[in-house]
Order: sequence, then C-alpha cells, then structure tokens
Amino acid sequence: MRIKRNTPRTGVARRAKLIAAASAVVATAAIAVPSVANASDDPAKTFSASEAKAASAAVLDADVAGTAWYVDKATNTLVVTADSTVSQAEIAKIKKTAGANADAIEVKRTSGTFSKLISGGDAIYSSSGRCSLGFNVRNSSGTNYFVTAGHCTEGAGTWYSNSGRSTVIGPTAGSSFPTNDYGLVRYSGSVTPSGTVGGQDITRAANPTVGQTVTRRGSTTGTHSGRVTGLNATVNYGGGDVVYGMIQTTVCAEPGDSGGPLYSGTTALGLTSGGSGNCSSGGTTFFQPVVEALNAYGVSVY
Repeated sequence: MRIKRNTPRTGVARRAKLIAAASAVVATAAIAVPSVANASDDPAKTFSASEAKAASAAVLDADVAGTAWYVDKATNTLVVTADSTVSQAEIAKIKKTAGANADAIEVKRTSGTFSKLISGGDAIYSSSGRCSLGFNVRNSSGTNYFVTAGHCTEGAGTWYSNSGRSTVIGPTAGSSFPTNDYGLVRYSGSVTPSGTVGGQDITRAANPTVGQTVTRRGSTTGTHSGRVTGLNATVNYGGGDVVYGMIQTTVCAEPGDSGGPLYSGTTALGLTSGGSGNCSSGGTTFFQPVVEALNAYGVSVY
C-alpha cells in the first residue's frame, strides 16, 4: 500500500487557506470591539448625573477663557464649546483636570471669540457705551422699566436714547453681573415705552426648549433667527467673568447687540449676553433667561 503524501503545492494552498481564515477572524474581532476615547467617539454611551456634575466642576476649575458648557440631559454628556482662542493644550488641561470624568466631556469648536458684545453706536447709551434694550416691563405699581444685559448696566448711571446723550431714558435700578447677566433701568424721562419688540407684541415670558426656533433683535444687526442648542450653559468670558444658566443658540450677534431680546412669537425668552462670530459667518450666542431676571426684580412684560 502506498502512503499518499501532500505535495508542496498542496501544503502551501492549505496553509494559505488557514492564514486567510485566521485573518478574517482577527479582522472581525477588530471591527466588533471598537476603542472608545471619549464621549464623542461613542454617541450611544451615557454617563451618570454625578459624573456630569463632576466634569462641569472640573471645567470651571480649569478656568479656560473662551469656553462654554452645558449638560446634554439625554446622555449626561458635558458638551464644551471652545472658541478660536482655546488651544489644544488648554483642551488637554480641561481633560486632565476632569481626571476620571474626562470621558464624559465632548468638545466642540466654534469660530470667533466669545465676548460680551458692547461697543459705541446707537440704541441705548450710557456713559460707557452702547447696548440694546431688552424688554419693556413694569411692576405691580405700574412703574415702567426695561431689562437688558447686566454687563451693560454694571457701573452705568443714566441711560439715554440718542448718541448725543441728550434724551434721558432713566437711571440703572439694578444690575447683576457676573454669575448672572441682567440689569434693570427705570423710565424717568420723556421717552415712552412700548410693550413690543419692533412690530412684534410681547405678552408673556417663558423658558425655551432645546431645538426651539427663536428670534433675536439688536441695535447693530437687526433681526435674526436660529435655534436653541443647549440650556443651563456656563460661559467663561475671561477675567473672572463667568456666567451660569445661559441659553446657548445658533443665532448670530455682534457688538452692540448686547441686552437685546430673544423671543418666539409673543413670548419673551432671553437677553443677549455674548458669543462668537458675526452675522456674515454665523457663530454661537448665549442669552440670559429673561424669566430669572423678571423674578429677581418683581416685574413682568406687557
């Protein structure tokens, strides 16, 4: 009886098949077990509320100007928006400060630089510059005021309706900045207030929702619309100017639009705080929720 042996060619072919099969297993295994570096690499990953809270505290401790952050409630991911001044080293600093909670942080970039949007021009004037009137309001006694941004009213005395500062509106009656960004001005001059924003009547105030379409009006750029992308955002403008509880949006804004109204139909929503970009290229803009300001001063829209 003859013993049949594998010929060299038959052995080579068999080994090739075995190697190919092993490679297929390795390739399949590599696809089946992805590597997750942080929250943005695995959109389905969720975190606990305590992890999100710890990550938020870490970003605040890192103290990087040009950053803003809010918690995505669906996943408890901390979404950090970084403007053009934030370096990769500063992002690494944020992640390092977060330590074990770094995976819960998702970093997004936005063009331009976060600023408080105040400049010289027209609209409402103080001795220090120009801003935009937010909403006309009144208290239970019928006294008329308007609300605007706190970084506008901070240190400001009398307000005027013209650039020559000859037509008096009235004095600053309240101001809260930083931490918040709202202020109150009392009507005492000959200027008559109206309960409208441009041609839009405002009858109530409310807090917005994520995804809601909203409109902003300002003395520099007029009327523009966008949508709400985040709530309860913290914004670090630098120099110790950190504000909390902001509305984050895609609506554009420019210097001088500060304090102007954010609204949806007849509903007042917010006051322009600051942001990046401009109304040619877009950007990210933050708003002080107006309900908080109204409650703080005991006034209401009409």
